[in-house]
Amino acid sequence: MKNKIILATMCSALFAGNVKAEEAIVEVDEVVTETAVIDVKETAPEAPSNLKLNIKRVGIDVVSTEVKNADQYQNSSVAALSADSETNIKGVFDSALEYQQETYRWDNSLYMVYGETKTKPVNGDKVKNITDDQILLSSDIAYKLWKYEEADVGPFANVGYDTQFKKVGDAPRRKIVRGKSGLKLFNGKYIDNLYIAGVVEHDMTYSQDVEKFAMEVGGRAKYPLREGVDFELEGYYRDYMHFSKYIAEDLKYDLNVTGRMNVTIVNNYKLAPFVSYRYAESRGATKAGSNFTIGLSFNYGNIFDL
Repeated sequence: MKNKIILATMCSALFAGNVKAEEAIVEVDEVVTETAVIDVKETAPEAPSNLKLNIKRVGIDVVSTEVKNADQYQNSSVAALSADSETNIKGVFDSALEYQQETYRWDNSLYMVYGETKTKPVNGDKVKNITDDQILLSSDIAYKLWKYEEADVGPFANVGYDTQFKKVGDAPRRKIVRGKSGLKLFNGKYIDNLYIAGVVEHDMTYSQDVEKFAMEVGGRAKYPLREGVDFELEGYYRDYMHFSKYIAEDLKYDLNVTGRMNVTIVNNYKLAPFVSYRYAESRGATKAGSNFTIGLSFNYGNIFDL
């Protein structure tokens, strides 16, 4: 009888010990799990922001300009075609608020440029000449339906307002609401965007509003040549096909291309020799006007996560 009591006591103690051991193991597991969760939370990298402020270029351009057939474009609101051939300085601000999602990209952009030269002829009074003047506010949404290598491809729509700081000579200040819709390739390794689109314009520049339709191709690309040096190319070609009214100063076609070699000086500051070419013809002119510009630009650019 005594042996049975001893055996029962030993079994009870062993069972109680196993329970306590299991409880201790559970507590240790919980502590380890909680510690692991905390470590994961502390060490996990932050996801990149979907909203970015892209300061593409804030700069000062020092340029030499050659203009041909400017006498036929003195009443045009396109300052680049009516300017004199001379050396001038202009300021540029180009930025975009970019929002990326898995299925689309939405950009809201502001582009401003103003160039002015003051000259004093030998036998004349001081002359002030506006060589470039544009304010372009636009909103662009593009959908990611397909992939071409690393780039996204899909339909896009864009609406913008094109105006200027001052009127050019006797010409009224440009006021155009412009809509575009077409197909775009974007977010590429070298190609930021490449598109083809139909364009509708409501032009309020002159006394009579004019509705226009055009086709346009354009884009922007950047190619690294070596560390700290890249080549950037951007531009568009717009061909007008329909006008609701006849205005002699309205353009029949418009080509605008700029190539720039960006050389990093320090951090986000760059020195950039560039070449730009504007070629267009108005409905009332007998010859096309052109503006060929070479110059040197000092720029700042950066992308900020918001």
